[in-house]
Amino acid sequence: MRDTLKHRGMRNKLAEVVASKGVTDEKVLNAIREIPRHLFLDSGFEAHAYQDKAFPIGAEQTISQPYTVAFQTELLQLKPNHKILEIGTGSGYQTAVLLNLKAKVYTIERQQELFKKTKLFFSKMGYRPKKVIFGDGYKGLEEEAPFDGIIVTAGAPNVPKPLLAQLKIGGRLVIPVGIDEQIMTLYLRKSEKEFEKKELGNFRFVPLLENKN
Repeated sequence: MRDTLKHRGMRNKLAEVVASKGVTDEKVLNAIREIPRHLFLDSGFEAHAYQDKAFPIGAEQTISQPYTVAFQTELLQLKPNHKILEIGTGSGYQTAVLLNLKAKVYTIERQQELFKKTKLFFSKMGYRPKKVIFGDGYKGLEEEAPFDGIIVTAGAPNVPKPLLAQLKIGGRLVIPVGIDEQIMTLYLRKSEKEFEKKELGNFRFVPLLENKN
């Protein structure tokens, strides 16, 4: 698939939809306008790429709704060179948005099928996360901590303690918490032991799975 003027026009309309739902960060909206989301889906599903909805991508996972991607990204309050941990690489679309905002991205995927496919896709498309890791997102990435921000792209029944521990002071964790339906939750690390918590509305995500062994 190629990226055409038609696709760009569709992305502009999609950014307008996302903005109408409350996303105001112009850099985030520009990422929605610039990133060719149709390339993150199999070619047969191109017609679904610029609708504001989630879509299956295999391994019982989805590419998140563009509004959700933009909303979570906005909550991170990214600055260039911020060190970001992404839990759930999936299709790589959220990763691409973070990279567009000049973040240094470390991304973890526990589904091997998606990990292999997306890592190859990044290489082919010229997207360059700092690391693409096959592993258990519940554990975070202690060897690269602390992070300016951590974003979780699947629904967690509770907040994994390692993720809170791996935030910098002043860092932000954006995580959907709940089982059947999730509450988008923001944790801001105020000190070594103090966190400010904000709940920001209901969403639906695929579950964040934990390796039990």
